Amino acid sequence: MPPVLTLRSLPLFPLGTVLFPDGLLPLRIFEVRYLDMIRRCQRAGAPFGVVCLTQGSEVRQPGATEAFHSVGTLATVTRLETPQPGLMVIRAGGTQRFRITSREQLKHGLWVADVERLPADQPVPVPPDLQPTAEALGKLIESLKEREGPERELPLQEPWRLQDCGWVANRWCELLPLPMEMKQRLMELDNPLLRLELVGDVLARTGIASG
Repeated sequence: MPPVLTLRSLPLFPLGTVLFPDGLLPLRIFEVRYLDMIRRCQRAGAPFGVVCLTQGSEVRQPGATEAFHSVGTLATVTRLETPQPGLMVIRAGGTQRFRITSREQLKHGLWVADVERLPADQPVPVPPDLQPTAEALGKLIESLKEREGPERELPLQEPWRLQDCGWVANRWCELLPLPMEMKQRLMELDNPLLRLELVGDVLARTGIASG
């Protein structure tokens, strides 16, 4: 077994969304606790952790309690713009899942945690019975490219890995209007084939993809 890779005092960004590995995360940031955090992460080339809220809101409310899942995804800043003072527009990419082992909220509201990184999905070819799921995603990507045009950014990033179970499942999880709790459970699954099978069931029920 490989040694468990840990990160100490990882800054966390609790959000009302689930970030998947290789996913894209556009954010508009104006809270002081996160403006400072993102600046530090970008300068150091360090990641921050995205976790899905179970209680509270993305914007801190006086006296409100924030709670979030213990499994999240590391994110790294790929682009940062400051269109005006006190506002930051960033684009970040999901990398590796992690599990929180301890957490602490600092005085100014920022959460930090000690985490252990979870193993990345192993490449698993899409089996024949799930090919319609991968093919439907390929068609959706092509239609998005045609609709948005070359100047607009897609909600997905290349390379397209349409023959990899984990990649196809993750992209569908991002695109489908699934409940956040379901997205969280799918993200936490260690078996990429099982994740794709569950997504394939959803697509078959909706008629988006059928075998």
